[in-house]
Formats: sequence, C-alpha cells, structure tokens
Amino acid sequence: MLRRVAEGVLVHESEFVQSNAVVVQGRAGVLLIDPGVTGSEIDCLADDLSELGQPVVAGFSTHPDWDHLLWHARLGEAPRYGTARCATAVRDQLSDAGAKARIADHLLETEIAGQVPLDLFGLITGLPAETARIPWDGPEVRIIEHQAHAPGHAALLIEERGVLVAGDMLSDVLVPMLDLEGTTDPIEDYLTALRLLEGVAGGVDAVVPGHGSVGGSDQVQARIDQDRAYVLALRTGRVPADPRVGPSAKPGWEWVSDVHEGQLQRLAQRSEHDGTPRDILVEPF
Repeated sequence: MLRRVAEGVLVHESEFVQSNAVVVQGRAGVLLIDPGVTGSEIDCLADDLSELGQPVVAGFSTHPDWDHLLWHARLGEAPRYGTARCATAVRDQLSDAGAKARIADHLLETEIAGQVPLDLFGLITGLPAETARIPWDGPEVRIIEHQAHAPGHAALLIEERGVLVAGDMLSDVLVPMLDLEGTTDPIEDYLTALRLLEGVAGGVDAVVPGHGSVGGSDQVQARIDQDRAYVLALRTGRVPADPRVGPSAKPGWEWVSDVHEGQLQRLAQRSEHDGTPRDILVEPF
C-alpha cells in the first residue's frame, strides 16, 4: 500500500481523486500528513504501519478541506497539527452542528458515500503563528504557510529528504483552485504562494501533491510554471493552454473543466461587482 518516494518518506495514493497520504519516518514513530479518505484505506494504512513497527506520533493537516481533516481510531491519539489559521477555520466549521451532515450529504454524489469516517474529523491543534517547523522527533519538516486555495494552507518541506508535500497545489491532474470566498485577492494570493514554493524548488527531488501523481525533480519547476500560467490566464479571462482542462484532460478527470469554468465565472462576477478590469498588467517572472 505504501510507496517509497525518498529515504524514510512513503506515500499512499487513494482511489478517490488520487488523494495522497504521506508518512515520514522518525525515531520513535511516524508523522502522518493528510492521512487518507475512506475508512478501509486508513485501516490498511494502520495495518502497514503496524507491520513496520511504526506508531503514529504526530499528524498534520495541510489545510481545512474536509478530505484533509480525517482520522481513524486505529491511528491512535497522537497530536494532530495544522497552522493557526487552519485550526481556526476548522473550529469555525465545527461550531456549526450541521457541518458533518453536510459533508455526508456532499459524499452522496460520490462513489464513497458512507465510507468516510467522520467521528474524529477536524480535531487538530493549531501551532502558534509563525511556527517554522513541525514539533516532533524526526527529520525537520519546514512549514511554508500561504493563503492560496484555503485559509492557513501549508506546504511542508522535508529538507534532508528533498521532498515537498504541496497540499492542494502542484497537481498534474487538478488546476489551481482559488479561495474565492475568504480572501480579497485570490489571484495574488496564489501567485505569492507559487513564489514561496519556487524559492525552495531547487533542493526538491520529489513533490507530492494533495491529489495526483508524485513528481520527480524534473517536474517541480515545471508544475510551478504550469500553475502560474493557469492563474495568470484566469486573471485576464483568457482560455489557458492547459492539458488538465478540456479534451486533453486525463480520463476520469473531465470534471476539472467544470471547476475551471466555475472559477472563470466567479472571477468575472467579482470583477463586475468591484468595477475592476480583468485585463490587468502583471509583473514579469
């Protein structure tokens, strides 16, 4: 079930939208990042860790989307972390008694309805603002926080292993999905996040997106460039030349074109409401 992408770094890819759970081996156990989606998959992950003799000693959620906030009793009671902004967003979600019911309703439209464990959903601890690294007994894991896609989103850089865990960015199957609800300038927030990732790309041998295929060192900058080109196309209302959208999309991922069209429409509505032109001169990169 687990695939090695670097020394001491293992990945499991879910059948559901190619969701990636990441295991980082430490001295007393493992750090588990975005642990999976269905109960059966997380159960298998627990079995694999048991066979390795590696208990979970810490967890981390890269951002406050439901599929990155799941857990299972068999993974134990290790502290589960997120950025302070991420934890605040989750706390706001859980303050609504109907939050889990709405997730369950949403899942009725998928092939995994009734298979997602929600009992331990979202029970994360926010790390103090500006925390630079995950507190645990293992390889240093640097937190790169930004505001692209979701509040308090974090990419994680496992520096001594050359692995970048990108959260819901740098995917080969999903286009950049902007946070069109919680920020005043989602385009610039995304471009800023890409610049942060670009700043560490030179030392990365493998990039693990939240959804999609693991990329090698030759793909890190290419994915950053592709995401930037897509976001700049959105900014000016142009049709992007992007293989993830339209007839070139991977089979089974045709719905990404609907996501793209929805973003174009929402951005056009925001522009009309704010009275700002879409064709904005942008800085060179």
